[in-house]
Amino acid sequence: MVKKLVQFVSKEIAGIHQAAYVIGFFTLMSQVLALFRDRILANSFGAGTTLDVYYASFRIPDLMFATLASLVSVSVLIPFFTSIKDRGPEAIKKLMSEIFSFFISMMAIVSIILAFLMPKIAHYLFPGFGASEITQVITMSRILLLQPIFLGISNLLSVVTQMNKRFFIYAIAPIFYNLSIVFGTIVLYPIFGMQGIAAGVVFGAVLHFAIQAPYVSSVGQLPRFTFKWDIKRLLKILALSVPRTLTLSASQLELVFITSFATFLTAGSISIFSLATNLQSVPFAIVGVSYTLAAFPLLSMCYANGKKKEFVEHVQVAVRHILFWSLPITALFIILRAQIVRVILGSGSFNWNDTRLTAASVALFVISLSAQSLELLFIRAYYAAGKTLKPLFINIFSSILTIGLPYIFLQIFATNPAFAYVIQKLFRVVGIPGAEVLMLPLGYMCGTIVNMVIFWIVFEKDFGEGKFTKNVSRTLWQSFESAVIAGYMAYITLNLSEPFIDQTKVLSVFAHGLLGGVVGLASWGGVLFLLKNEEVIEVWGSFKKRFSARKTPLENITESIANPIVSDSMLSESDTASH
Repeated sequence: MVKKLVQFVSKEIAGIHQAAYVIGFFTLMSQVLALFRDRILANSFGAGTTLDVYYASFRIPDLMFATLASLVSVSVLIPFFTSIKDRGPEAIKKLMSEIFSFFISMMAIVSIILAFLMPKIAHYLFPGFGASEITQVITMSRILLLQPIFLGISNLLSVVTQMNKRFFIYAIAPIFYNLSIVFGTIVLYPIFGMQGIAAGVVFGAVLHFAIQAPYVSSVGQLPRFTFKWDIKRLLKILALSVPRTLTLSASQLELVFITSFATFLTAGSISIFSLATNLQSVPFAIVGVSYTLAAFPLLSMCYANGKKKEFVEHVQVAVRHILFWSLPITALFIILRAQIVRVILGSGSFNWNDTRLTAASVALFVISLSAQSLELLFIRAYYAAGKTLKPLFINIFSSILTIGLPYIFLQIFATNPAFAYVIQKLFRVVGIPGAEVLMLPLGYMCGTIVNMVIFWIVFEKDFGEGKFTKNVSRTLWQSFESAVIAGYMAYITLNLSEPFIDQTKVLSVFAHGLLGGVVGLASWGGVLFLLKNEEVIEVWGSFKKRFSARKTPLENITESIANPIVSDSMLSESDTASH
């Protein structure tokens, strides 16, 4: 029984859509646990100072993870490991051990320095907090500095699992991570206070890498600590990875500055911004991250083998399916935002004003869902092509814009009553104290969209040969049209059924939102069916192939479109040996 379970978990998943669906499904499970955690926190503390401290405490450790632990991320290392794969598993293991040893040494030194300097850092970054809040942030942040170390080790192990297309193992690791945080929130918090939650986070990071370790060990590529470093090779990796790491860390740097702005706003502003970020990250993780992770190994292999046409085709497929899923989700999230927030967070100390402000923030965030997903895809596509400087320069410009826009919007909101009224009226928060918090997601949303547009234009110029936009334009317009109709039908359904709903009961609010969502989705699917949408055919073919031993001619065509270069040559050394 155990052997069969291990074999199932370690099963290879080759197709881009199947891999995306596996990652997406378990990402959804992980996000559900994360939302359950947020509900407990919101119920216990509401959008207030305590929850502000909790989220602020993650900013430095998360920035440390983004800037240092990302040096050993999949997007950084897979192209490099792919280039040495022909030298055999021993070469990969030796390189893994060198990177592992360098990473552990570097992270230990940086963690000690940050822990020592944390009082000064906290005072500088969170000037709006009082002395008591600063003290709590310092204590929490010092504990959480252990998190990026273990997650960084997990990132290194995931290079092996993803190169070998063991996406199942990689996908379930975040579930154990969030289970541990939920445990810390429910069990450890009543005993140890906020430090108990921090301990749950750290233990979750340990589980994140521990779930991948058995498979990596079974293929003989588990790294060992060593002082025998090939300095020239490590410097070469750093030269390639530092620009990529700086690019990927831009979003965390943006969050640090936005959180710093929020300390000057009404108490609870950090909580509202963070909870809204977490809510919109669910569809982003399921759609954007899943397709990007599934496509990246294939993109790397394509470019490494000189198959630039197939490389562009894979990006086009990923873009089309990201638009296909993200646009209707955006429309439905905007329409159903109040129901979503009330069901997930609206209980206990999380009052009606908190709910309305968070719902409005979610709507602003989710407008940029497609842009966030496509931005990540374009960045990874450039990494797969070995081009690191261009994404870095684009993100530097966009990050400055994203950091500056919230500050500018806050100034306009405070000095221009007409602008403030329009924003409050549009998102139904007129007269609610603390409505200026909406300027934070508004600035973030505008900066993200500008960033995506720049990436799209540059990618078209570098790789598209004038055909990239043309090849995805049909999907763009069909998805947009169907999403608008889906949102409209959901809105009409909510209004017509509202007199029959008891808004004081969670189950009634859930049923209300579910009814609107079902009608919206049915309308979306019906419109796409009438339009004979290509993505519907591909998705259906992928699902049928997953559950059917025989492939129909249509499925073979779909597979050739969606995954044109999957072959035995893409198997790792361990895969070949096992077969």
